[in-house]
Amino acid sequence: MKPVGLMTALVVLLGVGAAPASALTADQINTATFAARPPQKASGPNPLIVKAQVLLSRRSISPGVIDGVDGENFRKAVAQFRRQEKLSESDELDEVAWRGLGGDTVQDVVVEYKLSDKDADYDFADDIPRDYAKQAKMKRLSYTSPQEMLGERFHMSEKLLMELNPGQPFTEAGSGIYIVSGGRSLQKGGAKRVDAVKSTGMVVVYGEGDTILASYPATIGSKSTPSLSGQYKVTRIARNPNYTYDPEKNFQQGKNDETLVLPPGPNSPVGTVWIALSEPTFGIHGTPEPSQVSKTTSHGCVRLTNWDVEELADVVRPGVPVHFLD
Repeated sequence: MKPVGLMTALVVLLGVGAAPASALTADQINTATFAARPPQKASGPNPLIVKAQVLLSRRSISPGVIDGVDGENFRKAVAQFRRQEKLSESDELDEVAWRGLGGDTVQDVVVEYKLSDKDADYDFADDIPRDYAKQAKMKRLSYTSPQEMLGERFHMSEKLLMELNPGQPFTEAGSGIYIVSGGRSLQKGGAKRVDAVKSTGMVVVYGEGDTILASYPATIGSKSTPSLSGQYKVTRIARNPNYTYDPEKNFQQGKNDETLVLPPGPNSPVGTVWIALSEPTFGIHGTPEPSQVSKTTSHGCVRLTNWDVEELADVVRPGVPVHFLD
């Protein structure tokens, strides 16, 4: 999966979208202001929240999936931004926080991306079975649709992608689509410490002088398979990894009672990156279901969205301490 950086994408700022008047448009998001903020709809993305999520993401304060919804992971990101900016303790996006993000002045949140030949030629999987024995027989645990591939690449929910591009099949090279521009630019290898905070479901990355470099919503263990406690270290980083399922060491999935090696791919149980820790079988990894991060449980490991763990893999190195905090 390519990083979100727009270096390789053909990008132009959008004006008023060509979508029907009832659809969400690029212009509604790019020109959203706090004074004219629309109320949150019962369903569907809110332009102001989309804009805020993108601006948070640009600071590596991840809201998880950019979906325009006032949900738990968005609130976590707002609270983290307020802490970093030394604003009053809250998870509310008030006018002070909005101004701090530059909300009224930034107008390049939604941009146009031209689908490439590589996008159009991607070999999608017909389906990803849930059973690990069936997954182990596949060559790759690939994306299953252009919407899934492009949503992950640009950190968006598939629903938001389709609302911005009504009727778009996302299959023709050269055609333009509307995407959010949440690219990040952290210095590689800058992490000095990583905290996995169980009580808040957050991973926080610190650099020199305890400066916060990044924060991510995370799934950290469960009651039945709790995560670690104490301090460990990063031992290695594997990109595009296979996943070895061993029911004797970890957990048993269904009737699978033998060791299986699952192929790599974004729909792997560990996603696109495995960051191994000094405790055997434990690590920080991606997920095939980014919308479920911090909302479901894990089998003891730390689970992030694929794009967040890819950024984390860029900023940590073997030897960096990882603290598990209650």
